[in-house]
Amino acid sequence: MKTEELKRLQAPLKKKYADDPESAIITLHATGKLGEGISCKVDIGRALTQAGLHPATGGDGTMLCSGDLLLEALVACAGVTLNAVATSIGVTIKEGKVRAEGDLDFKGTLGVSKEVPVGFKNIRLYFELDCDADDEKKQTLLKLTERYCVVFQTLVSATPVSTNIHALKQ
Repeated sequence: MKTEELKRLQAPLKKKYADDPESAIITLHATGKLGEGISCKVDIGRALTQAGLHPATGGDGTMLCSGDLLLEALVACAGVTLNAVATSIGVTIKEGKVRAEGDLDFKGTLGVSKEVPVGFKNIRLYFELDCDADDEKKQTLLKLTERYCVVFQTLVSATPVSTNIHALKQ
């Protein structure tokens, strides 16, 4: 895609977000289903996982955006971790679902407002379980899942990320 084409796609969105700030706030979703053993099947809803622009930034909606992928990674990691923790503490899960949703304000991403941070404003992680645990055991399951889920901990600890550019080796 050329710069001009991207600008053409994004210009009406930028104007829309400047004129109607609330229209830039989009909630993304990811869902997973706990599988056999210690697994979590993430429903991506697409046969091919290919990242691209979100429609709120000029994409055509045929590819996953990085926000989708981040939520799916959280769902997958949390589902696997919950399954592992349940196995470890003797909780039998007959069926379970994991769901994550996060709110993005695309005015920041598109540079419409420098006051709006780029990234998720907040993320919510939900577990729906049919299991043999009482309320106290469920709280232990939740606490340990939060503690040992790599993606969850990466997000909540505000892990520093560095960037750099290297020349492509021929």
